[in-house]
Amino acid sequence: MSQKAEPMYRGYPLSELVKLNMDSLIELLPSRRRRTLKRGLPPRQKKLLMKLRAARKQAKKGKEVVVRTHCRDMVVLPEMVDLTIAIHNGNKFNRVKIIPQMIGHVLGEFSSPMQRVKHGNPGIGATKSSAYVPLK
Repeated sequence: MSQKAEPMYRGYPLSELVKLNMDSLIELLPSRRRRTLKRGLPPRQKKLLMKLRAARKQAKKGKEVVVRTHCRDMVVLPEMVDLTIAIHNGNKFNRVKIIPQMIGHVLGEFSSPMQRVKHGNPGIGATKSSAYVPLK
């Protein structure tokens, strides 16, 4: 029987990544994320991290908690894996379930602010010339 392999990030399994302190974790991330985290978390990101830790405690009790945030520039950390975050895209909150492959990315990458434009057929009154088109 094949067992499901534990997700890995840069050679470390997820269980080890969660145990790492912030300095050790920062060294594993790409340079842009490393630079961002070395400067320290701003207060709004610290507040989000505290909400996520509280949500993790609730999830262990069996409750489904969705944390809503406008903080699109927060780097996804291993402790966020398996939580559901509602990320604001400028119009509404998009629910995103954090998976191990998202570690090192920012939350804004998973909630696009732009929608695809779908143009329909022009109707009567859409342009000046359509006023002179006979109806049948």
